[in-house]
Amino acid sequence: MSKKIVLALAALAVSASALTAHAQQTLKPEQAIKYRQSAYSYIKWNMDRIKANVEGANYNKSEVIQAANAISAIANSGMGALYTPGSDKDAGGVKTYVKPEFFTKQQEAARLAQNFIKEATELAKVAASGNAAAVKSQYGKLGGTCKACHDDFKVRN
Repeated sequence: MSKKIVLALAALAVSASALTAHAQQTLKPEQAIKYRQSAYSYIKWNMDRIKANVEGANYNKSEVIQAANAISAIANSGMGALYTPGSDKDAGGVKTYVKPEFFTKQQEAARLAQNFIKEATELAKVAASGNAAAVKSQYGKLGGTCKACHDDFKVRN
């Protein structure tokens, strides 16, 4: 990797950290809740797209790659910044479905988030192979990370 690319990536990482810190300081709790709910809705839509492909008769490699890349991008976007102080409870008329324990059991929440990121990243890699059976298997692993977090930290609605 060239020195220019390494420097550019380092600058990008510093900028992303600064933006995350800024977002935590400037987001109202209801904004944080809305943004994270939107992200999870988008993940769900893309999970459903993959599920339809791996369970259906016609596997569309291109659609699966698009959906897997979208999930991976969101997983790796720094969503932790959306769990701001005050967003552990309903705010500004916006209902949250995160249990308060998410905010007090931060190590466990971080472990589950890292598992999700790892499996989402792997799904994008596997999707690029076009191997429907491998995608189905990895989809199951990713779904397991979602379930683990929901079981511990999501209020059932």
